[in-house]
Amino acid sequence: MKKYLILLAATALLVSCGSSSKLTRGEVYAPLYHEAPVTLLVMPPINNTANVEAKDLLYTSISRPLVEAGYYVLPPILTMDILKAESAYDAELFFEAPVGQFGAVFGADAVIFSVIDKWAKQGVGISAKIRYVMRSTRTNEVLFDRSCDLFLDTSVQTSSSGLLGLVLDVALTAVNTALTAHIEAARQANRYIFSDIPFGKFSPFYQQDQDWKAEPANVKAVVKD
Repeated sequence: MKKYLILLAATALLVSCGSSSKLTRGEVYAPLYHEAPVTLLVMPPINNTANVEAKDLLYTSISRPLVEAGYYVLPPILTMDILKAESAYDAELFFEAPVGQFGAVFGADAVIFSVIDKWAKQGVGISAKIRYVMRSTRTNEVLFDRSCDLFLDTSVQTSSSGLLGLVLDVALTAVNTALTAHIEAARQANRYIFSDIPFGKFSPFYQQDQDWKAEPANVKAVVKD
């Protein structure tokens, strides 16, 4: 929780630069505070990119920031099996449709949808654009809608100089990008997006953050791996 709060403060400083918005979380997320969902169901991501691995990479990293924010997230592995058995694996079918059935079957108060609009290697890093939408299983109302356009810089610089150093930097950057950067990009984007979500029932800040300044709905960030 301590690490999450530090990231929250850093994110607020980053995205508030140049913004004149004075809206509070209580104003922006009024329906979420009113419904106060406790249990969340995370749907498989909607992948609008050519990167077939993006869907699984993102799905494995969604729950943690939500749990850290004080929500109970239904275990993704368990829910995935049930969704497949019930032919409900394709989140696209439910993105704009009623989601009340997920409350009846899973006991979820709200459903989390994610949309991947960009996920690719770009220069010396990974460029990703992800959107999250939370919808109530009681009213179908959108409770949270936020996106992040993130660039994860995976470049590696060695202490070697000259042509040899340049070759080593390029080689190590390629390895770093290939092995770890994609999942790290997902984690960072998730953290930036959910850094503004009102705290849930299991957080000590529950229902105490309504006067906090709300951050922009669309976040842009450059992060060093």
